[in-house]
Amino acid sequence: MEHENLNWLTSTLLADRGARVLACRIKPLQAGWRIFARALTVSVPPGDNLAIHAALSVAKEGDVLVVSGEGYLERALMGGIMCGQAAALKMAGVVIDGAVRDVAELRAESFPVFAAGVSPAGPTKHGDGSVFRPVVCGGVAINPGDWIFADDDGVVSFSEEERVTLVQAAAQKLEAEQARIEAIKRGDLTPAWLESELQRADVDIAGRP
Repeated sequence: MEHENLNWLTSTLLADRGARVLACRIKPLQAGWRIFARALTVSVPPGDNLAIHAALSVAKEGDVLVVSGEGYLERALMGGIMCGQAAALKMAGVVIDGAVRDVAELRAESFPVFAAGVSPAGPTKHGDGSVFRPVVCGGVAINPGDWIFADDDGVVSFSEEERVTLVQAAAQKLEAEQARIEAIKRGDLTPAWLESELQRADVDIAGRP
């Protein structure tokens, strides 16, 4: 199940089939960026990036840097220089529950960066932090080596043990969605499941004025 055969995969398909969804505050800096890689996990105190430097010193090609910055947005944890270093290491991208800076520079490159916010203020380097330990990023528990998938709709995570089942379920979901789209084109504008669900639920539909 190689990545080049999964160009159809999206965060929405994976989320609909059980992947864990990181907080929607974590967004791509540039539309069209996509990450599908295993997590190199990092945790840092708010506004401090010493542990991120440590993580970059042990990063391998294909890793995605997943940084738990506690959602703190008043100091950027990474910018153009560090993201350039990550790109030179041929990492898959960066996901930060925190802020970044040098946004114009980052957008001019092709290295995907997903962050919770932007700040011109630089970080401290006092420590502490951790590398290759379980973290909570965007409200989701992520272990080292878990899979991260990120695109324009957001970021999701799942374990290696879940990968095959989730991707297969996502493929089935895609087939169902495509069938529904074709049905709409044929003029079938009401989903088959709608009537039974409305009977089950308490939806108050007033008469047309």
